[in-house]
Amino acid sequence: MKFVSSQLTYYFKDSAFKRSVGKLLRYLVLLGVVIVIHSILFHIIMVTVENQDYSWITGFYWTLTVMSTLGFGDITFQSDIGRLFSIVVLLSGIFMLLVVLPFAFIRFFYVPYLESSNKNRVPRQVPAGTKDHIIICSLDDIARDLMEKLGQEKIPYYIIESDPDVALRRLDNNIPVILGELDNEETFLQANIENVKLVLVNRSDTENTKIILTIRHIAPDVPIVVIANEDASIHVLELSGANHVLPVKRWLGSQLANRVNAQHAKSHPIGQYEDLLIAELAVHDTPLVHNTIRETNLRQKFGVSIAAVWKRGRLKPAIGDEKLTEDSVLMIIGNEDQLQNIDELFHNYAVNPNPVLVIGGGRVGTAAAEALNENGISVNMIDKNPNVGKRITHLCNKVFIGTASDYDLLKEAGIHETPSVLLSTNDDTMNIYLASYCRQLNNNVRIVSRISDARNIDIIHRAGADFVLGYATLGSVAVLSIAKGEKLSVLGEGVTLFITPIPDSLVGKTLAESGIGAKTGLSVIALNKNQNVITKLTAKTELASGSEIVMIGNDEMKQEFNKVFGNTT
Repeated sequence: MKFVSSQLTYYFKDSAFKRSVGKLLRYLVLLGVVIVIHSILFHIIMVTVENQDYSWITGFYWTLTVMSTLGFGDITFQSDIGRLFSIVVLLSGIFMLLVVLPFAFIRFFYVPYLESSNKNRVPRQVPAGTKDHIIICSLDDIARDLMEKLGQEKIPYYIIESDPDVALRRLDNNIPVILGELDNEETFLQANIENVKLVLVNRSDTENTKIILTIRHIAPDVPIVVIANEDASIHVLELSGANHVLPVKRWLGSQLANRVNAQHAKSHPIGQYEDLLIAELAVHDTPLVHNTIRETNLRQKFGVSIAAVWKRGRLKPAIGDEKLTEDSVLMIIGNEDQLQNIDELFHNYAVNPNPVLVIGGGRVGTAAAEALNENGISVNMIDKNPNVGKRITHLCNKVFIGTASDYDLLKEAGIHETPSVLLSTNDDTMNIYLASYCRQLNNNVRIVSRISDARNIDIIHRAGADFVLGYATLGSVAVLSIAKGEKLSVLGEGVTLFITPIPDSLVGKTLAESGIGAKTGLSVIALNKNQNVITKLTAKTELASGSEIVMIGNDEMKQEFNKVFGNTT
């Protein structure tokens, strides 16, 4: 009985359910009034016309049997007036009881009841004992990509959703969600805000400010990570109380700019593990072209290790007999001095003083131009908006107004001479089109591109792009790095640095015997044993118990690793 009363209490707290039930009750009152009127008229006609006297109970009995079309026939009128009245009662019963009442019950009780029950399925708080979880304020592209990574890391997370219908769809799709308003302190208290790992605030800049202030009032010390949509909002968000403000679109431009080939051949650091730097080294127009990885002798000469090789967007394990081509990019690992020595050796190679061609002058393109400008690299920009051209003139050698599909414009902008093309439009279809076009016009140019939808990664690589990176990937990697207390390492779209204890099935085996690269595609870059990082790996390096193995690859490769080699004890 207590359960029933608590359920009824909940349902009648639902304003939509209350309104619907109110309409049904009003109809039932109308139906009752009609039955009473028919019963009264029954008595009047029976007494004045039929000269018969019946009790009031009999009047109600006759009215209900006629309106419900049961018509037992034990009480009937003999006069025409009485029979005409019976027809009226019968028709009103067919309409009100057999047609309207079922519809009203379904429309104003059953459907609202189901909707209210569904709303009741959406939790309004996290499970008891939940801690070290991440609260996400919106399910955008960054959040979706982050959710996959958090699932792999086994870090719990919850999405806050204010719309009950949307929250229900999230729940049906097995997305952890809680229902609540983002500007309500109670919502965050129900999310156990005091014990979270961090809160990701990822709505508009104005909404983000309000959410941050709401959180800070009840949880002054909780880490807050916020995605800044505009650079001008960074300072405001910091003053509001955010610990980490991520201008992801500006970072995306900088990351893309860091991947171009321009001027001299040199290494480009893209990540860090312990004291080791992970860098990329393009071999285009250097003596390394046509050599095998073994023949490069980079480890013997400089002490660096070749972890993997990029070939037109494909990350391949560093196999000794792998031959390098003009479009190969080495992923190398070493300390700062070792990378500097490589840069000094290759300084005179791949010299191309021509400007880098940036297509698209939006926020990402502008950030890329700024980053290139800071590194002393000249930029030619193409954009179809004259206002954009005026805004970024100071960052560019030349600005060309028009569509990048115009061959004459591309030729004038230097497509045949440029060392690199950077595609920064927010339209994947356009970037794929331009990647294919630029590759046809200049087969030796390095093409780096922004991407929005991960489904298009393979397509744009086939079109000719050498490197792609998306807004969602960069944002999710940045948030995960903060959650794990690590430095940001952006290795590429879908490529991640994995650190895992050596599985029992591999303990005591050498790297050659393990077959990790051949079976999974992952590249082993280091071993960590008792805080001692070993990067000079050979085929005879033993995988000792208690050590951690550091690998580079994508999520599918990591899943295959777990499937083939199992887990640790």
